[in-house]
Amino acid sequence: MIAYAISDPLTLNFQTLTNDIKRFSINADMIVYRDKSTSIYRENADRFINEARRYSFLKILLHSDYKLAYKIGADGIHLKSTQQSNIVEAKALGLFVVISTHTLQEVLQAQELGADMVTFSPIFATPNKGKPKGLKELNRVASMTTVPLIALGGIITKEQIVLCQENGADGFASIRWFS
Repeated sequence: MIAYAISDPLTLNFQTLTNDIKRFSINADMIVYRDKSTSIYRENADRFINEARRYSFLKILLHSDYKLAYKIGADGIHLKSTQQSNIVEAKALGLFVVISTHTLQEVLQAQELGADMVTFSPIFATPNKGKPKGLKELNRVASMTTVPLIALGGIITKEQIVLCQENGADGFASIRWFS
């Protein structure tokens, strides 16, 4: 079961970067630097990648900007669901591509375009993310795809992780689980 940490300004502070990355590394196989509000994303991304390389993450990703991910040597990119058209470009640069999805159609399209992995969300209730898809829908989507499927959204307990795995998820992603 892949454990994928999604960083957030509430869980990753550049004043305590070393300690924060070390904390993530204890339970996460993969990590993405995600901060939609900073004006110094590129500078922070460089620092993030360099610090994360000190640990044994399988993949170290940036969020949204695949050109920056390539330029600074990230392993890959986590694209937003509205960035399906960027999958091919990111793959052409040799990046590992994860994309957010919210419907079976989006999952199938991402799979066809060559995404390496997809997140499917929200599985459980989570702030500002709409009505949860639930475990039944996770199971249905998992049974109809071959691309690795990562459950996302409201995952804050070990029991939820087990339920996601039992319903076909290849892994889980979370912000709050890793905080």
